[in-house]
Parts: sequence; C-alpha cells; structure tokens
Amino acid sequence: MTQNRIADFQVAGEGKVTIFLLHGAYGSKKYFEQEIETLVNNGYRVVAWDAPGYGLSALPEDGLSIEKLAQAAAELIDFMGTETNIVLGHSMGGIIAPKVAELRRDKVHGVIVSATVGSFDRKTPEDKKIFLEERIEPMKQGKSFKETAMPVILSMFYKGSEGPLVEQVIEVAASTKKDTFIQAISSIVNYEGVETLKNMSVPVLLIAGEDDKVGRPDIMKENLDIIPDSEFVVIPKAGHYAFAEQHDAFNEAVLKFIKERVVASIAA
Repeated sequence: MTQNRIADFQVAGEGKVTIFLLHGAYGSKKYFEQEIETLVNNGYRVVAWDAPGYGLSALPEDGLSIEKLAQAAAELIDFMGTETNIVLGHSMGGIIAPKVAELRRDKVHGVIVSATVGSFDRKTPEDKKIFLEERIEPMKQGKSFKETAMPVILSMFYKGSEGPLVEQVIEVAASTKKDTFIQAISSIVNYEGVETLKNMSVPVLLIAGEDDKVGRPDIMKENLDIIPDSEFVVIPKAGHYAFAEQHDAFNEAVLKFIKERVVASIAA
C-alpha cells in the first residue's frame, strides 16, 4: 500500500482523542456526516476516510484485501493520529479495525466494531455462499451495480426504519463503484481474522442491531469469548445500519465506551 497515495479523508474537530471512522463495503465517508457531527459536538476529533477504491480514493493497481486496507488505515493513523486513537469500523470497516489495532499496538487505544461478526471464517459455507450470491451473482449476469445492490441494501434495515439518516445511507451505499465492491466483497469472504480477534490488546466494543442479518447479534455476542477485553451492546429496532437507524442509542453506547473504557483508563 505504500506505493499508493494515502486514502482520501476528512478531519473535523479538535483535541487529543481522535476517532477514525471506517465505512463498510457499501458506502464512503459521506454516510458518516451525522456521526462525525455527533462525535465532534461531544469534544472529539474525527478522521473519516474513503477506503482505497471508494469515494475519492483510487483503487490500488494490485487490488484489495482486508490486510491491505488495514495497512492503509494504519498509515493514516501514522499521518493523522493524536495522543489517543480509537478506530470505529462499520461492517467491512469493523473487520478492518481489529487488524489496524494489531498493526499499530502503540497507537490504537480502543476499537469499536459495528455490525459485523469480525471474520467470515466464523460463518458457515452456506452463509458465505448466500452472501456472495446476493451481492455479486446478479452483476455477473449483466445487471448493473445499482440494480443488484438496492434490494440488498434495503433488506439490511430494520422494518420501518426511515428518516434523513437512513435515506443518506441508501443514497451513498448505492453509489459505490462496481469494481471496488466486487473486490471488497471477495476480500471480506476470504479473510480469516479470528487469530487477530484473539490477540486484541485494547478495549473493544461490539455493537449489533437487533435485526441485523449480516452482523448477526447471536454471532457477534460469541466474540465476547474470543476477544479478551470486550463488551457487547444490542441496539433495539435497528438492522445493519444502527448508527443511522437509531442514532441516539448507538452513540449513547459509543460515547460511554470512549469515556469510561478508553479515556478513563489512559488517564488513570
């Protein structure tokens, strides 16, 4: 990744605690606009990226993998980190985040994993097959990315979820680049990250939407037995995008974790 330019990113707020936001396979930093505002209003500095291949960031010539994406995020922390750094990853970003913490043990002080089981080697072969077929197979048959993606995106919300934040996620997710998405999905399915989860050395918050079919709460909760210093929160009436569907409840959990488990432990 060092041969490629650093991923595009946005910085907001000031302070000694920086929260790095890593988006999912559908999306870009743009769907985190309200999340950024909420974190900044609570006194934190925020860096939100467009992962390589997303938004304004170029797709690397040598393709994508979770390891390469984690290395790119680690380099962003080298460039933009402060005294205390927390990585909040959603979906694909939540798979990347633990690897970033492993790569930068001296610079990452907390990890928040949203809406992902953390490693797809924990899913059954049938789950993996369905995951790929829903997201990629229609495009192989000639459908456009938007035609293929929209039904899947809509299916990931809790029934009845609505409002401007939900609409923004849908709009941003549907604008993902086809070539990037196909590489990202393949990277997710082929990544084996359980050993990284076992070796986590910082506090970890796991957040699941109660009706998330991808980052299933029952499987996410099992990570409590894998990740040494971890805690688990379920957000009611939320699917895969709890930060948009139940923004206040999501951030109540996030802010409590940052204050009590990360900042307080460093100050002690």
